[in-house]
Amino acid sequence: MPGTSFFSDMLQGITERGRKLLFAGSRTTDATVEADLATLCEMLLSSRGEASGMAIAAEILERWSKLDSAGVQQFLHMFSEKFGADTAKLDKAVDRYRAEKTPTAIIALHKAAEPRRQELLRRLNLAPNGTAKLVQMRQQLLGLKERPEEFRAVDTDFAHLFGSWFNRGFLTLRPIDWTTPAHILEKIIKYEAVHEIAGWQELRRRLAPADRRCFAFFHPRLVDEPLVFVEVALTRSVPSAIKDVLDEGREQINPDQATTAVFYSISNCQDGLRGISFGNFLIKQVVEDLRRDLPGLRTFVTLSPVPGFARWLAKARSPEAEPLLTDEDRKVLVLLDDPAWVNDASTASEVERVLLPLAAHYFLVERTPEGRPVDPVARFHLGNGARLDRLNFLGDRSAKAMQQAHGLMVNYLYKLEDIEANHEALAQRGEVTASPAVKILIGRNGDSRRGGKSELSRPFAQVMNGKIGGGRK
Repeated sequence: MPGTSFFSDMLQGITERGRKLLFAGSRTTDATVEADLATLCEMLLSSRGEASGMAIAAEILERWSKLDSAGVQQFLHMFSEKFGADTAKLDKAVDRYRAEKTPTAIIALHKAAEPRRQELLRRLNLAPNGTAKLVQMRQQLLGLKERPEEFRAVDTDFAHLFGSWFNRGFLTLRPIDWTTPAHILEKIIKYEAVHEIAGWQELRRRLAPADRRCFAFFHPRLVDEPLVFVEVALTRSVPSAIKDVLDEGREQINPDQATTAVFYSISNCQDGLRGISFGNFLIKQVVEDLRRDLPGLRTFVTLSPVPGFARWLAKARSPEAEPLLTDEDRKVLVLLDDPAWVNDASTASEVERVLLPLAAHYFLVERTPEGRPVDPVARFHLGNGARLDRLNFLGDRSAKAMQQAHGLMVNYLYKLEDIEANHEALAQRGEVTASPAVKILIGRNGDSRRGGKSELSRPFAQVMNGKIGGGRK
């Protein structure tokens, strides 16, 4: 993008001039990395000149990029310890607010409560490629295996600022196809997180056919670095298995014949932007674009993985778990321990009979302590206002899907006129909007469960009233 390149070159020129002025005739001291960087950070906060400020920011980020793992820990500790809120100013602002409770006192309190590192991060962002480097910095922070409690505040500051810098208004939606430059296509292969792309030929099968689409969000300060992308299949019906979408020998159709758009893979690309939501905007924007270009589309649905199901089921099977499974359930679920169960139709049928009602319980009843659905993909789509439409037994037989979900896949339906109501049902009342076909599973074979009453239907009825499972009351 010529405009972006010109702006970047201009910033680089200003920075270099500032460096010459700032560091002329001086050399870096022999102080420790922590103290040296702390001094530079203080200089950056006190700087008033544009060129000198950009030069200091560039110097800090250059030195940070050369730190080893121990140096990174020191740097983050310095960020946490030395650049929090000024407690003396905060105490004074609190006292003033208690005495006055005026708009001016509120503004003063707000300014005093902001950690100094937020302004420091803003100024670091002015350096050439500053945004990309700060995203990498947060990626390092999130990647620490043992993250000290003190770093939570630092991460909160990153997330707060990134939430503004990567606001939907700054994002650009771009189609990705087989004519897209190779250096971007390489990143699509690299970042695909749901269904691995095993090389260029497979990527071509996903992008080149007329009944396939791919879209990505980009940010002007991260040139040619996709933030999130979605892969879409145009079909005549809702698929129940991923092989129907990705099979090399599948029948291709003319896009004008398609009635259904299937979102079968959504991948976030930047680990440093974890928790900054783009996907909800992406899906809604893509739906609008597809409806405009292909008016024959009537159904917008996902074919989604269930990454937490097998882990949850393993806990439910453990002896110390709360009683949920009948003795019969446990006998059938033992079959899951032998990978060969998928190859025997009779065994698979037995597993399906027990597994699908449990999966319905997993989605409709189980909640996190905060009252949200326990499955991360479910939280995303249900939070966007989608409906839990269908559970697909053995929808994905890949090794990854068998390990994470015993092959289970899910269709979430995006019905535009119902999205707002579905979102409010979950957010306000803790209710998961589901199709009758899913709801009925909750009581399947209920008479065989503990005393003739379904132990799944009882909590389902209660959780819909917000009484258990962390649902909102």
